[in-house]
Amino acid sequence: MKLIFAGTPDFAANHLHVIADSHHEIAAVITRPDKPGKRGSRPVASPVKQLASKLGLQVRQPHRLRVDEIADLNADLMVVVAYGQILRNDVLQLPKNGCINVHASLLPRWRGAAPIQRAILAGDTETGICIMQMDEGLDTGDILLQASVPIHTDDTTSSLSARLSEVGPTALLKAIHQIDTNTSANTPQSDDGMTYANKINKEEARINWHKSSLEISRQINAFNPDPVAFSFLKDLRVKVWQGCITSTTHIGQPGEITGLSKDGIEVACGEGSLLISALQLPLGKGTILNGQDILNARRDLLSPGICFS
Repeated sequence: MKLIFAGTPDFAANHLHVIADSHHEIAAVITRPDKPGKRGSRPVASPVKQLASKLGLQVRQPHRLRVDEIADLNADLMVVVAYGQILRNDVLQLPKNGCINVHASLLPRWRGAAPIQRAILAGDTETGICIMQMDEGLDTGDILLQASVPIHTDDTTSSLSARLSEVGPTALLKAIHQIDTNTSANTPQSDDGMTYANKINKEEARINWHKSSLEISRQINAFNPDPVAFSFLKDLRVKVWQGCITSTTHIGQPGEITGLSKDGIEVACGEGSLLISALQLPLGKGTILNGQDILNARRDLLSPGICFS
């Protein structure tokens, strides 16, 4: 089939790579405009653009995707993977077989922008990939295929995304084949069990030490690698990259460091305590520190009795 591919991040690039290796023709790749670089550096291309350019594929980067920007392609199908725009209905109807989407949840649970983070925050034990026929609603279209993936207690958004990226391309190719051979079995979505995965607000990443150690550990995992959970030591904004529950009871006030060892720093929570084994201070080169690093050089900042806020 003749396809248009629309996507932006690494998760999408993994799917593009598999389609490019298949017998299907990619007429063009649609991705978001390059992002401004930091501190005046050159604009940064998305992972999808970088891969498409490497593969010699045509790339188009509209600020807002409209029919006239893809009408000349005469595509059979458009594949959308984490593109980052809500598509107009005339765009959805343009390809002969419409548009399909790869969504990182088991719909109707976690419709919306941040399904992986929300699943981890909620303590879900399972998620997956859903291939969906797109309609005008937000992730409300008919389901073509689903594939389940377990969520482990130590999964971060990074590790879970990687496992979903292994499952998604296979499911996507199968769905494309079914469309190509007219063997698709579309299943309408029910609203029963529907939840909405709101876009992540960076302020959500601030740790409230009055919450339980279980809630805080999920927060740390969900916001790794972005935007990264954080707390304050006086005026220092400390990024917390890794933490796990050490006990269901604690001594000390919420946010108080109660222990320091080569394994990390133990911090009292509203319920239980948490061992932080990787954190980053806005000092020096901003290196991510483990427990031994703290013992060697940052004991003055991160010793028992000192409190996060």
